[in-house]
Parts: sequence; C-alpha cells; structure tokens
Amino acid sequence: MKFEIKRERLVEGLNDVMKAVSSKTTIPILTGIKMDVSTEGMRLTGSDSDITIQTFIPAEEDGKQLIDVTEGGSIVLQAKVFGEIVRKLPTNEVEIEINGNFQTHIRSGKSEFHLIGLDAMDYPQLPDIQDDRIFTIPADLLKTINRETVFAVSSSETRPVLTGVHWEVKDGELVCVATDSHRLARRKTKLETLPEGEYSVVIPGKSLNELNKILDDTSDPVEIVMTNQQVLFKSKHILFFSRLLEGNYPDTSRLIPSEYKTTVTVNGRSLLQAIDRASLLAREERNNVVRFSTNDGSEVEVSSNSPEVGKVEEQLQAQSVEGEELKISFSAKFMMDALKAIDGQDVVIQFTGAMRPFILKSALDDSILQLILPVRTY
Repeated sequence: MKFEIKRERLVEGLNDVMKAVSSKTTIPILTGIKMDVSTEGMRLTGSDSDITIQTFIPAEEDGKQLIDVTEGGSIVLQAKVFGEIVRKLPTNEVEIEINGNFQTHIRSGKSEFHLIGLDAMDYPQLPDIQDDRIFTIPADLLKTINRETVFAVSSSETRPVLTGVHWEVKDGELVCVATDSHRLARRKTKLETLPEGEYSVVIPGKSLNELNKILDDTSDPVEIVMTNQQVLFKSKHILFFSRLLEGNYPDTSRLIPSEYKTTVTVNGRSLLQAIDRASLLAREERNNVVRFSTNDGSEVEVSSNSPEVGKVEEQLQAQSVEGEELKISFSAKFMMDALKAIDGQDVVIQFTGAMRPFILKSALDDSILQLILPVRTY
C-alpha cells in the first residue's frame, strides 16, 4: 500500500473521525483509526462501539488532485499518535507507505516516521443499515434542534433511557423530547420528506453533541436513517452512526399542564441577564435557586438571598402579566438553559401555581417548549 495525500485534507478527515475514538474502550483495536485507500480516494473510520464516524476524502475534487494512489489497501493506525504526527508534519505533501507486517512509513519534507500498524481485518464492520425509514433535514436546522433539546437529558445512569433524546415521527412531524425528570425540552418540526408510519427512537445525548461538532452551519441536506438498533446521519462525505438506547421512553405529554393561572410575557434576553445576575448570590448548596414573583402591575421581580453573602432584587418590565399573583422559586441554571434554547425572543411563561411545573415558549411560535419543576422554598 502506497499513496500521497495533501496534509490539510488528511487533518480535516482525522479531526472528524477522532471525535468517535475513545481511549477508554474495552476493544484495543478501537483506539486506532482505520484507513481504506483505493483509486477513488480514502475512507477513514473511527469508533468507540457506541458512535462510529466515517469520512471520505475523494482522490480528486474540483479538478484538484488530493490523493495519488500507487497501491491501495487497508490499515489501522494508533489514532492519537497518528493524528499528532500528521498535524505536525513540515509540508503539505505526505507520503504513506505500508510494507509487510503493517510497518507504516510516513514521509513529509525531510521528516520520516515509522509506525507499527494493525490488521484492518480485525476492525469491527460497520452496521448494515437498510434505507427503509429515511428522511432529510437541513444541517443547520438539525444542529438547532439538537441545541434546543440535548441540554435537558439526564446525566445520571440510573435511568439510562433518559440520557437520550426521544425522536418521534408521526403525522408529518418530528417531535424531539429530552427530560431529566426535573425539566423537559420539546421541539416540534414539520418535515416534508417523512416516510409513512409512526416510529420513535431514543438517541444518546452524547451522540447528538458529537454530531453537532461535525455538521456545517449550512442548509445542505442531512439524510437520517433509523433502524431498531442504530441511527445513521449522512452528510456530504461523512457517515455518522450511533447506537440507540433501549427501553421505553416515558410518556411526557402528561407532564405538560393544560391550564394556567398566571401568564407572563417578557423579553427573553432581559430575563436571562437578570437571572444570571441574581444567580451570582444564589446559595451554592441550595442548587443556586432564584425567586421570581409577580405583583398586580406589569413588573416582575427576580431575587436571590444568601445569608452569608447578601441579597439581590431586580425589577423587570414585562410586556404583560395576566392572572393570579405568584411567588415561585427555581434553579437558575435550568431557567437560563431554557431561555438560551428559546434564544433572545420574547418569551411566554405560563404558571399553574408555586409548586406545579411551569412552561416557557417563544411568543412567536410554539415549536419550542421548555418545562421546569420549581423548587420548594416559600
């Protein structure tokens, strides 16, 4: 096996697949990256058995030669070492040659490295995915959906299914829900390309975070293929596989209240900044709790009190306050996460009482919904 490749493209490809490689894996060969080279180009694969990322570098792109293949083949090289070497090579021209016993020679300029590779036959095969349940989403929309939901997944492994986001397809709509049982984030998206039928999967939050790092902020379509055990995201030259979480996701629709006693409409950015300031004095051991109260005017008060540190109170002008007067306490972090997901638009907050979950949504549309459980302090 022998070929030459442009260093910058190899670095780009390695950066993508390295996101799937973990040093903690129980399968030693998965600490490596698999390289398959043919006259068409090079495929790089990285995996930790939960997530697998494969990227393709074509031999020629836009009339420019990226890879010159003398002899094709496959090899697995230690991901960390190989990645570091390629990043630090002196020139943009890299020659890689593999002899018997997987001895790998990497040359660039006056520098030459010798690495010991592994047999690519021992590397796990990619899952075989049938394209029966397939639809497309623009990459930037997919990133937005992930950003608006993933933060609410549970970080505790006691209920593994809650560490993922529940994706449900029905009636021409994709509904994504994440909850850690103290808060919930839901995003609905109308899609034209949805296949027939209803189905749902639970995708690990970690996988969706890694996917967001790889996708470009463009409207290029991303194909999504769902099976019973795996989900596959295909974009230009990248395949991103993730295993799915097993178990039944709880029915969260019951958690969302249907009637409200107090409704506040307020500018999301101003409220976010006020809560951020109030949380500076919020007591650490009390999970950084901030109080929120309405009076009979159109102002709301955000406050926090810490006996050892001091207290803060801030009046905030709301667009409207309707219904009963209310005093409620909640986690500043949860509220700030929810407001960031709605992203600076005017926010409608609907309360059912001081100890009942309350919801936030954008005043412009109801595609995003955030639900938070209050904290008992009053």
